[in-house]
Amino acid sequence: MTDGRPGLAAMVALITEELTRIVAEKGETLPPLAVATPFLGGSLPIDSLDLATLLVVLERRLALDPFRSGFRQFTTVGELATLYLAEGDGRSIAPNGTTG
Repeated sequence: MTDGRPGLAAMVALITEELTRIVAEKGETLPPLAVATPFLGGSLPIDSLDLATLLVVLERRLALDPFRSGFRQFTTVGELATLYLAEGDGRSIAPNGTTG
């Protein structure tokens, strides 16, 4: 699920938690995620609106917005996790999804 970098596992876990909730509200089941899992056009039962919802939830839970200065390209779970970790600038991601 991760590549061993500190914080990446917690960020992927948070993304998994929120995506699980989002797809459950649609009556779907989330398949297992890996850092290389693409958000759109792959096996995830989400669309662009679901992805936008995920970004809003992550911003609220983490008090981080890697997109505040404009769009940043990402296609996979790992790329999004890395954007949030870079925005956190060394702050750790706690298991409850808060930064510290």
